[in-house]
Amino acid sequence: MAAIKKVLIVGGGVGGLTLGIALGRRGIACEILEIKKQHSVLGVGIIQPGNVLRALRTLGVLEECLAAGHQANERRFHDNDGNLLVASLAGRIAGPDVPAISSLPRVALHRILLDATQRAGAKVSMGTTLAGFTDTANGVEARLSDGREMHCDLLVAADGIRSPLRQQLFPDAPDTRYSGYGCWRVTLPRPEDINFSGIYQGANGTKAGLIPLTQKTMYLYLVTTEPGNPWMDPAQQHALLRERLAGYGGIIGDIRDGLNPQSEVYYAALEEVVQPAPWYRGNAILIGDAAHASLPHMAQGAAMAIEDALVLAELAAQDLPGTERLSRFMARRFERCMSVQNTSHAMADSELDYTPEKVLQHQAFLSAQFPAIWEKNEKRLAEAI
Repeated sequence: MAAIKKVLIVGGGVGGLTLGIALGRRGIACEILEIKKQHSVLGVGIIQPGNVLRALRTLGVLEECLAAGHQANERRFHDNDGNLLVASLAGRIAGPDVPAISSLPRVALHRILLDATQRAGAKVSMGTTLAGFTDTANGVEARLSDGREMHCDLLVAADGIRSPLRQQLFPDAPDTRYSGYGCWRVTLPRPEDINFSGIYQGANGTKAGLIPLTQKTMYLYLVTTEPGNPWMDPAQQHALLRERLAGYGGIIGDIRDGLNPQSEVYYAALEEVVQPAPWYRGNAILIGDAAHASLPHMAQGAAMAIEDALVLAELAAQDLPGTERLSRFMARRFERCMSVQNTSHAMADSELDYTPEKVLQHQAFLSAQFPAIWEKNEKRLAEAI
């Protein structure tokens, strides 16, 4: 097979839209199928570390993302009363002229990526998904839910953590795995002095954080252990979050005391996908959360999906046999994504412990090792993708 001429992408989230931009910029035709009839985004905000900013620069949307969000160069680690234990400067992976970390509302990122996708010439079909497909020696014959039939050289599943296409391609694939953890988020007004990425270690075995989103807003997150994956009543999530913030003082305690029924609290059970290699079968491949959903502790979920898209688009433009193209993709992506997944889970396991003595030990450890740990992580992430 020569260079790819047409790609069909299932899923219009971060990974799918990014792939549409990257393919379009290389002159490769593609269509993105999004099952939702209207664009909508769940969640609050999204952190963009340096390797994401590097990728966004490659896509030509870095300046838009920076303008829509808030930038920081420092991480600060605190105890549950808000006392600063240690601070470190984050690495400028994207270059000396680019901030180390940027964050922005998820809805803003989606709008930027969608606009860039359309500028790149990719087609986005809303309210449409894949009804079926047949893999052939020359590509994929796809049947769409709107009745159309289409030939494509490559079929890409960017349809998220519960990917239906993953189940079709790999009937014996492991189920989505509940991690035992949950994450609570709420958007709040941002005081001027919260201009850093803040971590607050709870004495009750939880971890809170404050992330600036825009010039006027930030969001609070709280990671908790939630045995059995309980259902959280949306109407009561403000009260449930207040309960889980018990014991925090300082700014986190103030936020807790201000939560009320009008607070837009968003809760999500933290789940993972551990899909064995390879992530492709025939002329179809998984990317992003469909292949390797991870915990958010390294803020690398969207980053890995974006990097997947850049690598796949690069290889799609090369004259390679289909099996060689996808094999090269796996060689460049599997170990990197698994490293992020394993490190994120290890961080969660080390940070959430209900024993007060162990919490104090962990605080002492991070007070000494916090900068070195993140420097090591950033050194790996700075490697070329």
